[in-house]
Amino acid sequence: MISASFIFDKREYDDEYFALDGRIAEIAKATQGYIGEEAWQNLENGKVCTVYYWEGREGLRELMASAEHLRAKSQSSQWLAGYQVVVSEVIATYGTKDYDHLLNKRPFDLGGWKGPPASP
Repeated sequence: MISASFIFDKREYDDEYFALDGRIAEIAKATQGYIGEEAWQNLENGKVCTVYYWEGREGLRELMASAEHLRAKSQSSQWLAGYQVVVSEVIATYGTKDYDHLLNKRPFDLGGWKGPPASP
């Protein structure tokens, strides 16, 4: 599994930003192996983070190659005061069974090690 964390500082958003952001979200959802996304904002420093998850790298490659993503990247300084993207290979996920998260029901396997016992 692959995750891509898009971390950024906001500037002023406009209608063009919202239209492009919505289109990129549609494209991401249509890519190969797309699992889902989640986002949050740090209230102390204002940074925003959106994390996308895919089964493999191909979906991320598809998104990065899309015309809309390339356009957003070239115009990012209009809407963002800087950004960082962190692409990671997710080797495991775990948590309590009652926690509502898009990865909560995924198997945990590190080559025979089954991870910590589930919390109640």
